[in-house]
This record gives sequence, structure tokens and C-alpha cells, in this order.
Amino acid sequence: MKKIQVKQVKSAIRRPKNQKRTLIALGLRKMNQVVEHNASPAVLGMVNTVKHLVSVEEV
Repeated sequence: MKKIQVKQVKSAIRRPKNQKRTLIALGLRKMNQVVEHNASPAVLGMVNTVKHLVSVEEV
């Protein structure tokens, strides 16, 4: 399975609660934090929800 790196590039301040919870579910708590996940449909759906707050790269 492919791996992706997700980096938070924008703040979660003044964002809807579902977007804040999605960032926490992805493991992102601070700006510029990078986490690595398998590219499963569930993770890709979460990334799509907060695509304006994160950047994604394949590993």
C-alpha cells in the first residue's frame, strides 16, 4: 500500500469543528507538523475534507 506524508500548512483556528476533529484524527496538532499514513480510502477521505489546510506528498 502506498504511503503519503500529510503536512499541516494552515491553522485550524476559526474552522468548523468537523475540520478540527479531522486534523486531530490525522494526528496533526501543530502547524508544519508532518505525519505519515497509508493511502487507504478512509485516510484519503479525511485528507480531502481538510485539503485547504494540508499539503500531501507520496513517499
